[in-house]
Amino acid sequence: MSSEPTAVEVGRVGRPHGLDGSFFVERASESPARFAPGASLLVDGERARVVSRKHSGGRPVIRLDRPVERGQTLTVPRSELPPPEPGSFYAFQLVGLIVSDEHGRELGRITAVTPGVANDVLELDSGAALPLVEACIREIDLAGARVVIAEGYADPPEAA
Repeated sequence: MSSEPTAVEVGRVGRPHGLDGSFFVERASESPARFAPGASLLVDGERARVVSRKHSGGRPVIRLDRPVERGQTLTVPRSELPPPEPGSFYAFQLVGLIVSDEHGRELGRITAVTPGVANDVLELDSGAALPLVEACIREIDLAGARVVIAEGYADPPEAA
């Protein structure tokens, strides 16, 4: 399994909002505390503090204590993340897990979890892309480093 990241992405610096250095946060974390005034973020590995937060069009708009460039990644150290709720996980924990179908046929290893229009998508090293939805995912076993998917989400085994 690949090593877990030391910092986890919680958003990206989006387009400016106003003239005071505020910007939209793209691909923002669902945790409102991430962008609360006083919260600490890493921007290109350097600490920055959230000075103000508001919402516009349902999206977070923040201003940091220093200027940042559009497109930069906003991260937090992995060590500062709270443990996930029982039965939950962080998306980065899935990267490196082996995916198999209900018959035990290995389909590949997860290389990325990408946001999709309706749901996140598991990208496999085999080129397959699987929806991260309850109908597809039968089991996520972090300790066993595997994910089991439902029948019908992968090509059937080839006939001999």
